[in-house]
Amino acid sequence: MASPLSDAAFPAQARLVLPRIHALFWLNALLIALRIATAAHLPLSFDESYFWLWSKHLALSYYDHPPLIALTIRAGTALFGDSEIGVRAFSLLCSVASSWALWRAGALLAGSEEAGALACSLFNVTLMANSQLLAATPDALVITAAAFLLFSLAKLQTTDDGRWWLAAAGALGMALLSKYTAFFLVAGTGLWCAVSQQGRRWLRTPWPYIAAVVAALCFMPALIWNAAHGWISFKFQFGRVTAGGIGYRHALEFALAQIALASPFILAAAVAGLYRAGKAWRDSSPMPIAAALVLPAAVYFIVHAFHDRVQGNWPSFIYPALCILAAYALSRPLEQLSSALRITKRLAFPVALVILTAAYVQTWTGAIVAGKRDPIARMMGIGVKDAAGEIATLAAQQHAAAILTGKYVVTGWLSFYLPRGIAVVQIADEQRWLETPKAGSALLQRPWLYVTQEPSRELGAARKHFFRVILLRRVARRRGAAPLDSFYVYSLAGFHGPGVGRVVYGKVL
Repeated sequence: MASPLSDAAFPAQARLVLPRIHALFWLNALLIALRIATAAHLPLSFDESYFWLWSKHLALSYYDHPPLIALTIRAGTALFGDSEIGVRAFSLLCSVASSWALWRAGALLAGSEEAGALACSLFNVTLMANSQLLAATPDALVITAAAFLLFSLAKLQTTDDGRWWLAAAGALGMALLSKYTAFFLVAGTGLWCAVSQQGRRWLRTPWPYIAAVVAALCFMPALIWNAAHGWISFKFQFGRVTAGGIGYRHALEFALAQIALASPFILAAAVAGLYRAGKAWRDSSPMPIAAALVLPAAVYFIVHAFHDRVQGNWPSFIYPALCILAAYALSRPLEQLSSALRITKRLAFPVALVILTAAYVQTWTGAIVAGKRDPIARMMGIGVKDAAGEIATLAAQQHAAAILTGKYVVTGWLSFYLPRGIAVVQIADEQRWLETPKAGSALLQRPWLYVTQEPSRELGAARKHFFRVILLRRVARRRGAAPLDSFYVYSLAGFHGPGVGRVVYGKVL
């Protein structure tokens, strides 16, 4: 992240804040460097290996998400090979790009270079940024798109140049090609146009309508693919909107997750900034832009959490705007702040850094031996490479033509970590693999292995098609000496019934 700072760029009275800004710049650079080092060290999560498989079968869209994550992984592995850093290369680039865009947006919206530096730094010390911008998932892309949307709208506000609507359209198009929750960013942009004085003025020009057309064109690949596949992505994603009865357990889980992912004092500062920005809707302040990009998603996720589980990472794309709001609340001198905000300003960085340090220490060392209860070890492929080696040995001993898998978690991990040349055929969740070929009839009389982590739930799928299903071995996945979970390996023979499975990786003769 190149420093935009120089003494000549600031008037004499502003140079008093330069040491603070330079310190924040180097804090951001250090955090991004740590993220890159961790990405090179850490095995893939099951989601990352799943998206890596998508990159081997490029399509206009996929069951879970639009296609941009597959395209970026394909580009990264073309440059760096099928390695962890290759899979994550563009997500790590997003770390730099989103930080730059957020710094510039914060400076424009909150009114000072120091506020921009503070917003960027608050963002980079959150656990949300460090988890989602490290991994190759759609969240890294949609976070970056949200940061550039903020920057584009801030430039639109400060320059009064309608051409910045085209940059905003590009950011929205990138967001829509990354994740379906990006529709909340569209809603937020529309909210700003409808409610703020500045936004309503733009509605009397052709620019926002041109931008809407450009963003819609960017989203067309996902629409075309869904139209050809019975709108399955929309049924899957928007089927979650259907609410059950009101309850408080999921709401509490969601609140605690956001407190951990943002850190308590950064989240408190963001709420204070949102309140302060809310009072500026009718004046010329640009801050309602950040508030508008937060409100639709925040309201929806809070309401949804009272009816069903909301995963902690789902609101990731509002974090750039939240951190600008937090910087807006905290960037004033201490004597101008309330006593509560003074405490918040003093504790925001220390508490966030403690949380982040604990997460990184656990990620790198597993200092707290928690076994299956360790969320980092459970989600990341720690120990999978060793387990895959044992499974490959069994496959060679059994002369297996291919390895059959159940859910996408095992499918992705084994495809990535098994020695190259061993084919993986997926027997369930076929809607996730619509772009891959079905297993051919030449396989039917050859031996197979079946690998699952949940035999009580998944073994029935294999028994529908094979007369003989025999447990060969339970292969433990470990972090050091501590077991995390197990892969159950079965030999299969006596195929019967209709064709089974899709060849998601490798070729089966």
